[in-house]
Amino acid sequence: QLQLVESGGGLVQPGGSLTLACTASGSATDYFTLGWFRQVPGKEREGISCLASDGTTRYSDSVKGRFTVSRDRAKTVVSLQMNNLQNEDAGVYFCALSKVEYRRTCPTAASTYSAWGQGTQVTVSP
Repeated sequence: QLQLVESGGGLVQPGGSLTLACTASGSATDYFTLGWFRQVPGKEREGISCLASDGTTRYSDSVKGRFTVSRDRAKTVVSLQMNNLQNEDAGVYFCALSKVEYRRTCPTAASTYSAWGQGTQVTVSP
């Protein structure tokens, strides 16, 4: 059974950096596309980044130029490097996997993803 676990969240000052990790355990061979999402209370889950099987990445306008998604060589851990964090970046961050394979693009719509982690909290505060 596939399990996704996010880690690396915490408290950071504005302008600071954090690196989140998404680790998959169990069988992930049926999954091809990974997405990162964040959610704040009262709002819908926002897709902020995705990684396709061919290495294509996408970012939402709100994080473009500050966040970077990458995958380790073994393809077991996907990281989200977050720089210059601002108050509006606070929230619970989730990683998710999709069984749909994309090339040269990837989706940031939550409905596309079927496997989800439990999330990790990111707090931005002076």
